[in-house]
Amino acid sequence: ILGGISTGQTIEVSLALKPTSSITKPGYTTTIDNQATTIVTKGRHDPCVGIRAVPIAEAMMALVLMEHYLRYKAQIL
Repeated sequence: ILGGISTGQTIEVSLALKPTSSITKPGYTTTIDNQATTIVTKGRHDPCVGIRAVPIAEAMMALVLMEHYLRYKAQIL
């Protein structure tokens, strides 16, 4: 896509994800009163969201492309 116009080539997309903020090992922190304490996240949390992010990213890309297509069609009516 060059300047909003498709060249007919395959569209390649790069995606960056931040690491999950919830891990099972205890974290060391301080309270408002400046006292040392530990915090532990409980529950099931995925260590890698990349597996679930692929279909979400594909769906979002499809929505964006369809939105641009519909805007183009609305302009030529």
